Amino acid sequence: MVGIYRDLGRNPGVYRILLAQLTARVPFGMLTIILLLHIQLVYGNYTSAGIILAALSIGQAISGPLSSRLMGVLGMRRVLIVTTLISAAMLILVALTRFPLPLVACFSLLIGLTTPPIMPAVRAIYPKLVPDRQVTALFSLDATAQEIIWVVGPVLAVFVSTQISTAWGLLVAAAFLFGGGLWFVLSPELGRVRLPKSRGRLGAVLTRPTVIVSTVIGFFFVASFTSLEAGIVSVYGHDSIESGIVLAVFSVGSIMGGLTLGHREIRPQTLLVRTLMVTAGTALCLISQETWWLCIAGFLAGIGVAPALAALFTIVSATIRFSETAEAYGWLGTGHLVGAAAGSAVAGIVIDLLGPAGGILVAVGFLIATVAAAAVTVPWVPDLRGRSADPIADTEPIGIPDAR
Repeated sequence: MVGIYRDLGRNPGVYRILLAQLTARVPFGMLTIILLLHIQLVYGNYTSAGIILAALSIGQAISGPLSSRLMGVLGMRRVLIVTTLISAAMLILVALTRFPLPLVACFSLLIGLTTPPIMPAVRAIYPKLVPDRQVTALFSLDATAQEIIWVVGPVLAVFVSTQISTAWGLLVAAAFLFGGGLWFVLSPELGRVRLPKSRGRLGAVLTRPTVIVSTVIGFFFVASFTSLEAGIVSVYGHDSIESGIVLAVFSVGSIMGGLTLGHREIRPQTLLVRTLMVTAGTALCLISQETWWLCIAGFLAGIGVAPALAALFTIVSATIRFSETAEAYGWLGTGHLVGAAAGSAVAGIVIDLLGPAGGILVAVGFLIATVAAAAVTVPWVPDLRGRSADPIADTEPIGIPDAR
């Protein structure tokens, strides 16, 4: 296992681009939970927070595939610089001002619309940095590293928000977005890979079964994470660090699962098995909200998280053309980001109605939907045993001179 990741490091720039994009994407894991805490604190209820997160979700749903296609037309660096600057500025505005809820919802919508398309950019770059046989391992390592985004990110968000203030939590997210985005944009690997302009109309890539599978499953899957985070935070309240500890243990489980399972070859049943592992562990959280029990259940649930995400990325890479990768991963990114916002929004409303356990119950519901989607779509998942996960090469007609 160690040799696999050591071999990845022998490819120039792999770990640099991995760390750069990871730093730039940390706010994606922080943002929903910080906005949930900040808006709840300012307006006094979780329903207001749900409205703000819904506006964020709408913006992200619109921006994902559009900004990804724009990278093929205008270039990755131009699109990433503009979106990063606007998004970071809006975060600072929300943190430092107190406007009526409808106006804050507009700011949140703009944050969503200008979410930097870092994920589709880096997913398109990865297969060009390593040999064919290492693509699956690189996606696995990336999915494991994502725990800093989707699990450790919320831990950082909770820590800063509870120990300092929610406004500082938003400022820290803006700092990561700006600093990490600048690092990623200036990375030489970004300049060495040019995304070809997509030839099809917007949304045509959704005719690819694996893109639909990964987008839908990714939506439900990530929604379950943020629902669980909201539930865990509400169990302990705003001023307790125990919620951060529980989420950190969840992260450790995912990292362990990613390093030991994520690099294995993909089979048609892989997504179903890995999402079932997460569902079973999360359901155990309903038995008791004692810290020791939540840590055990969270660790067991986490084992399947990174391997499942690695499978989602790999099956898309192996089944589409290189010119389609940016938009395809844009749709996946939209599914993840909208799922994150939707999970927090729904959990916030249910927590107001049923109490802290409501957030955990919502997480289990989203995971049941994830498993159902994975079961129904087994025939669409390719068997990649012994096959390359590299995107399909684009071909163009070649003009042949007239011999006459």
